[in-house]
Amino acid sequence: MAALKIHPSVDNGVQKGTSGFAGGTLTCKCKDRQVTVKLDGDVAFNHVCGCTKCWKPEGALFSMVAVIPRDKLTVTANADKLKIVDESAPIQRYACTGCGVHMYGRIENKNHPFYGFDFVHPELFSEKGWAAPEFAAFVSSIIEAGAKPENMGAVRSRLQELGLTPYDCLSPALMDLIATHTAKAKGVLAA
Repeated sequence: MAALKIHPSVDNGVQKGTSGFAGGTLTCKCKDRQVTVKLDGDVAFNHVCGCTKCWKPEGALFSMVAVIPRDKLTVTANADKLKIVDESAPIQRYACTGCGVHMYGRIENKNHPFYGFDFVHPELFSEKGWAAPEFAAFVSSIIEAGAKPENMGAVRSRLQELGLTPYDCLSPALMDLIATHTAKAKGVLAA
């Protein structure tokens, strides 16, 4: 049986990032007037995500998503083509109106645990060497996008084979960040 396809960036194995990767340019898929976004540094918490909100390349079961501090992201060309996909969502995903690719997602709610981080799809980098994906999040959610429930065992096995621990939420480190933020906001922990 051929290996199950997860995402084009990991289907042939997870590529390690380059130490000291300095960032680069994310580019949409348009043939002309491409939207470009400059990232001043490497991404963090890179993962494949099964949620139904993130942009996925054609045929992929999962998207690939990472974060970078919002002050390290600058739209450098054709910002006029960007439009928020769902203004009611906590993450304001800015998509290219030409090709539909989500160029970045921003949280405006200062009380959100991930405020200050922008969400990006690192496979859009023109440069090689960005931080490798570390885990798989919201794995069960691919069922909501049409994956067959009876194939979930095979999906989880393939993720494990790739070294991407599958979670039906976020990784323990990110869940700890959320819980810490919540505890500080409630006064349970000192700020």
